[in-house]
Amino acid sequence: MRNSGVIPVLILALAAGRSAMASPPASRAGEVRAVLDRQVEAWNRGDLDAFMQGYWKSDELTFFSGATKTAGYEGTLARYRKKYRDDGQPMGHLGFPEIDVTPLGREAALVRGEWKLVRGHQTLGGRFTLVLRKIDGAWKIIHDHTALRE
Repeated sequence: MRNSGVIPVLILALAAGRSAMASPPASRAGEVRAVLDRQVEAWNRGDLDAFMQGYWKSDELTFFSGATKTAGYEGTLARYRKKYRDDGQPMGHLGFPEIDVTPLGREAALVRGEWKLVRGHQTLGGRFTLVLRKIDGAWKIIHDHTALRE
């Protein structure tokens, strides 16, 4: 009977810990959307480095576009620089008119959506699929598969 006070304390501690750690799926979806919103804002002000903060800074990051696979954060950054910065033109105005976030547990999410980029007189767009993981407390894109609308 000596330990009878310990069990209720343990149960309360476990319950408090679980509620603090577990955010509801809607909250996780909102956190992921916020990452994408920050990327759009960064892109539209021409800040590629801030845009890239949404990506996992790792050699294991993957970016697929068309038939091309780009490996790693540095490779992905170089790809964006070559395609959207090296020509000296503004990066343009990016939008995600459609986004669907599906939480895959507490620390992963799948995002499917549509992108649109107006750059000068050219309008590009297509679909994307992202996989995000919560790494060191922050949601990061670990895989990006982007397709250009034909």
